[in-house]
Amino acid sequence: MLEVCLLGCGGMVPLPDRRLTAMLIRLDGKMILVDCGEGTQVAIRHAGWGFKAIDAVCLTHYHADHVAGLPGFLLTLGNSGRTEPLTVFGPPPLEYVMRALTVIAPQLPYEIMLAELPENAESEFRIKEFRIRALPMDHMIPCMAYSFEVGRNGKFDVKRAEDQNIPKGCWSMLQKGNPVEWQGRILTPDMVIGPPRKGLKVTYCTDSRPSKELIAFSRDSDLLILEGMYGANEMLEKAIQRKHMIFSEAARIAEQSNSRELWLTHFSPSLNQPEDFAGNAANLFPNSVIGEDLMMKKLNFVDEAT
Repeated sequence: MLEVCLLGCGGMVPLPDRRLTAMLIRLDGKMILVDCGEGTQVAIRHAGWGFKAIDAVCLTHYHADHVAGLPGFLLTLGNSGRTEPLTVFGPPPLEYVMRALTVIAPQLPYEIMLAELPENAESEFRIKEFRIRALPMDHMIPCMAYSFEVGRNGKFDVKRAEDQNIPKGCWSMLQKGNPVEWQGRILTPDMVIGPPRKGLKVTYCTDSRPSKELIAFSRDSDLLILEGMYGANEMLEKAIQRKHMIFSEAARIAEQSNSRELWLTHFSPSLNQPEDFAGNAANLFPNSVIGEDLMMKKLNFVDEAT
């Protein structure tokens, strides 16, 4: 089971009822933080997911509404008792930005490891059970979209195991993907495990114009989280000028990428009531949801109970 929490849905400046952009994604108790706008550590406390199990931070870009919360977050993470290294991913110039942000957090009880991502090419890396891809976006400065995928092994075939006289005492190890030696035989997982089953995929993109590359990158997302800086279609020209998206553009990406659900986030401070424009997305992609601070969802594999 994969869990997602929108910590903040605001863009540009925080509002009394809307924090700045950040998201947590959790699997088996381990977490990744995506962006860290002002007030993120307060939102994490409200979510109740804790700090110490955050293994990495993925930064989309370095406008202040996405990174200004980092110094306080890093200090709070240290106060939580963390001593293991923390990896921070992001586009260039990651080292320069982190050096500036940590001036007021110079002594931490853990090491910060920096992983700068290519500015002009898609990249891929792994964190625990996550397969993570990063795609450069079309914004005013270098900016990344991220997809988080969790694979799933094939189903254990009891009949195949019985037909091959594989004892039940070996089943557990084989099901976990480990070979077993038994009575001079080498038993391998492929003898009893079917083909890989559909996993889970969450795609996250803020601060970008739409693109064919983003549609392909988002393909078959179980949850697609996109910015909706402006709700009204009449704001398209402004969105183009400032390299953002309107609701209807995000909805088209969700539709064309065959995503299952769309969450809109990263609202302009001038967008006081995003729900007033929900129809601009839902008319194109019915399963569109207006994001809210601390909105959470549990994603299950397709053949599990929801």
